[in-house]
Amino acid sequence: MPENRKKRWPKTWSLLFVATLILCLGASFLPMGMTQASDVVPPLEGTVPTSCVSPAGGPRHYKVAASPETVHWGFYSKNLKPIISVNSQDYVTLETITHHAGDDYDRMIAGDPAIESIYNWTAEGKTISDRGPGVHILTGPVYVCGAEPGDLLEVKIVDLKLRPSGNPKYAGKTFGSNAAAWWGFQYDNLKDDPKPREVITLYEMDATGDKAYATAAYRFKWTPQTTPDGTVHNTIDYPGIIVDHATVTEIEDTLEGVKVPLRLHLGSMGVAPSEADVVDSIPPSYFGGNLDNRNIVMGTAMYYPVAVPGALFSGGDAHASQGDSELDGTAIETSITGVFQFVLHKQADLAGTLLEGVNYPLLETPDAWIIHGFTFPNYLEALGADAQKEIYGLSSLDPALKDSSAKLRDFLMNGMNLTEDEAFSLISVGADFAITQVVDGNWGVHGIIPKGIFDPANVKPKPAVS
Repeated sequence: MPENRKKRWPKTWSLLFVATLILCLGASFLPMGMTQASDVVPPLEGTVPTSCVSPAGGPRHYKVAASPETVHWGFYSKNLKPIISVNSQDYVTLETITHHAGDDYDRMIAGDPAIESIYNWTAEGKTISDRGPGVHILTGPVYVCGAEPGDLLEVKIVDLKLRPSGNPKYAGKTFGSNAAAWWGFQYDNLKDDPKPREVITLYEMDATGDKAYATAAYRFKWTPQTTPDGTVHNTIDYPGIIVDHATVTEIEDTLEGVKVPLRLHLGSMGVAPSEADVVDSIPPSYFGGNLDNRNIVMGTAMYYPVAVPGALFSGGDAHASQGDSELDGTAIETSITGVFQFVLHKQADLAGTLLEGVNYPLLETPDAWIIHGFTFPNYLEALGADAQKEIYGLSSLDPALKDSSAKLRDFLMNGMNLTEDEAFSLISVGADFAITQVVDGNWGVHGIIPKGIFDPANVKPKPAVS
């Protein structure tokens, strides 16, 4: 998530040079200071293709607005009908909507027709009734023409912007919600009474981008909430609940004087896995999904192993900011619009390159490679028919660290031609490991290896992009 509004490059030769690299070569990142995707990507196309079209004319740029027709709630699936089809190197603007908007209807839903429609739930039913076992509202899927199992999909995060509140009372502002919830790591380790408890903290942000921080607006303790179907929710046990603020006490004296730096990112991005028809959106795995890595910000790129034809990429669970581990249950959950470039690396082109053997979600930043490890590298395969239930009771950081360090070893041995002994020595003295998250069922640890410690002559190249 961006370290948001940094100084813009001069719009002359340097900008033309950047645009040429990105559009023609397709292999360079946006400079970290760039904040306007329109400066470096093609103008928006008027029609969103739902089938593969000729790539003639170079990369194209499409926009997918969030609506009940373009989002799916709580799952990834290889059987979902794509909402758009793109060619390698095309750009897509995706609107993503938070699944925590119901924590404050007035600030996070009211006045925004798309979010109102997505959240619509009456006694007669929901607008989006087909909800999976997870919680996240995901926009997609995007079908990448030519993608086949064994390929690697690179997704460049070109631009990220907060979605403004649709309520005129809050013009120029946007809001996000942090839930200290029952699935958080702190829930059985509370000191103060009452114990246990769930607490929602609402954060306010500047939607114009002039202020790159969030401040707490207020907090409240969760009270039993009744949904339109008559169900009483004593805890935060179902996504899309609209909190009745007449039943809670808002405490405005919250985190006074604290400014939380914005780090915009999507907590959940990934491709469709092949092992099951419907896959819970909460546990991450080899296909990406709910990684909740705060480092996946503007100017970085994620690599995902393709498991099904077309890859079927979806994204959501947008965060304004988050610390490593996402300890209490969530980040600052908000709605974000992002611009992404999709670059397909065919399996045949990976041999002899830095990316050969990458069968896990890999993050590239301007300064580092970040390797994601999990309790189970592929829990869907490892745990069998009941995997999506059993995973929640089996997570541990020990195997996650072992998985992350082994993947980093292999990455160094392949990409930098190191021996195993050299790799583990370098990992110990030159790499960092961080807890990605401890709240998503399949816990995560990521290993960070700086690019600058290597002689470029000793690093294999990335695959050429045609």
